Amino acid sequence: MSWTNRKFTSFIVWATASALLSACAVVTPTPAPAPDQSAPAPFRVGMVIVGPMNDRGWNEAHVDGAKYVMEKLPNVEFDFVDKVNPADRPNVKGSQVADDLIAKGARVVIFNSDDFKDDALETAKKHPDVVVIHASGDYAWKEGKNYKAQPNFSNLMSKMEPGWMIAGCSAALATETGKIGTVGPLINEETRRYAASGYLGARYCWENYRKRDPKELQYKITWIGFWFNIPGVTLDPSKVADDFYNSGFDVVMSAIDTPEVAVQGRKAAEAGKRVRYHHYGYRGGCETAPDICLGVHHYNWGPGYLKLIKQAMEGTHQSQWIWAEADWSNLNNRDTSGFGYVKGKALTPENEKFLDEFIKGLGNGSIVLWKGPLNYQDGTPFLKEGEVATDQQIWYMPQLLEGMEGQSVPSQ
Repeated sequence: MSWTNRKFTSFIVWATASALLSACAVVTPTPAPAPDQSAPAPFRVGMVIVGPMNDRGWNEAHVDGAKYVMEKLPNVEFDFVDKVNPADRPNVKGSQVADDLIAKGARVVIFNSDDFKDDALETAKKHPDVVVIHASGDYAWKEGKNYKAQPNFSNLMSKMEPGWMIAGCSAALATETGKIGTVGPLINEETRRYAASGYLGARYCWENYRKRDPKELQYKITWIGFWFNIPGVTLDPSKVADDFYNSGFDVVMSAIDTPEVAVQGRKAAEAGKRVRYHHYGYRGGCETAPDICLGVHHYNWGPGYLKLIKQAMEGTHQSQWIWAEADWSNLNNRDTSGFGYVKGKALTPENEKFLDEFIKGLGNGSIVLWKGPLNYQDGTPFLKEGEVATDQQIWYMPQLLEGMEGQSVPSQ
């Protein structure tokens, strides 16, 4: 065999062997990327909610506050348990619900009702490594009457009293009969000071913008007995609202969590009555009956919850009592204001000018309504001439004010 043929034959043998080796080789797959071990586990927050979380009122405003926190802190996740009340969950305490949330990983627990004040404190004592936030209440207020030194416990409440003053003013500007009704929840210090704030705003605007005698203004509140309707336990808020609309009260204000005042107002308007309503608590409150809505003063829980939850995440939380102020430069600033105000379609342009002037006066301090002379409903002195109420006097209102109609204390 020639050298050329030997060379060619060797190449064939080498090529064939290489092909066989390649065919028999074991191919090692490319390993999948390892999971990202740097991503932190979600920071869990539990919320114990007294009523339905979609009530278009108090409770839904808290859920909106939670959503705000999750927008700002993407690693935070909320677990909600709603309808924690004797009617919907008999024999279930708020503290028991909190225990379950903590067992599932909650490191902050929020209780969203004044009714939960003792449950919230019990939870804080039982779980000292968990931050407990009570929306409303005064246990963390060192200058308050009921202070409890519990380091992992804080109170958060919007300073809504001026919001009620704005609502009362709007009602007084709108009424044609001089009769304003309010459908109220249960009677306690919070609801008394809110009702009194509404009356003070109504009386001021009735006298200063309408140029009418305050004695001609009828301002009445009927309490149903709880934050929302519990059949067989409370008064029916739909009937209470109807009673107002059917007896000459052409403006009805809601102080409860749910929209019965709006619903019944819409029915009354459809039946030909000239009525208006004012909603409370939830920023979308005018959507139920927009054409007859004067406005809604609503809670903005987001900034307060964000502050406290960030402190919990950073390990810097200390017990504090927060009465969140309005941002008077922009009431509807979601990042800064403790409450907001949405004007309704039923507010006339003329009355809007008066209302804007009133809001400006509240904001710059030229209008001060917690100022004497003021008497309690039974005629006893509250504030003497020129005296301005302290935070404690406002917070712990023992009665309604002189000039108001309705119960000051619960029936025994």
